[in-house]
Amino acid sequence: MMQFTYYGHACFSININDKILLFDPYISGNELAKDINVLDIEADYILVSHAHNDHFLDCLSIALRTGAKVICNWEIHEWLQSKGVTNTHPMNTGGKWTFDDFTVKCTVAQHSSSFADGSYGGNPMGFIVYAEQKSFYYSGDTALTLDMQLIPSWADLSFAVLPIGDNFTMGIRDAITAAQFVHADKVIGVHYDTFGFVKIDHQDAIDAFAKENIELLLLKIGESILL
Repeated sequence: MMQFTYYGHACFSININDKILLFDPYISGNELAKDINVLDIEADYILVSHAHNDHFLDCLSIALRTGAKVICNWEIHEWLQSKGVTNTHPMNTGGKWTFDDFTVKCTVAQHSSSFADGSYGGNPMGFIVYAEQKSFYYSGDTALTLDMQLIPSWADLSFAVLPIGDNFTMGIRDAITAAQFVHADKVIGVHYDTFGFVKIDHQDAIDAFAKENIELLLLKIGESILL
């Protein structure tokens, strides 16, 4: 079993063999996550899908405090190195690498990527994470793309983590199609409610997925579940 903890927006952690993988750390700037103390969040690895502030804001502080290895694209790697974070592993779309107890493959994400000052943030990416117990897919911020149909040839997924808030990413209908493309019958929804642009009706979303025999999980901020 894997422990999944949701920290709001698109930030979550997964515990794999007592190693904590933290994804897209954005806590201190999220009013909905005001009860989460970013100083309490531990990580052995930080996986960053792209450089937008709502996925990257707390990466520097958490990486410096914990010493976690940051897995990211080349441009984010260089930016972090310039800020004193030396424990990084740069990757790019299509690449694959094996770490201690898991393997990461970087996937296509149709989105944009820039740092807070507007400078280029490199390719946005998604991740397939392969572990001994289970494999899962986090799409990162993305539109629905036909490239997702390749994922079942690369991994037998136990679940997928998909944005569902629309406007900046896939909405509910496209996320359902994405789940079908990647053969995931369990989806954890992210990237919703944080801003006015991405607010959703929770029950409508759950019902829409259920009509296609897909379980949609919408976790409370700070909630942990076993998968």
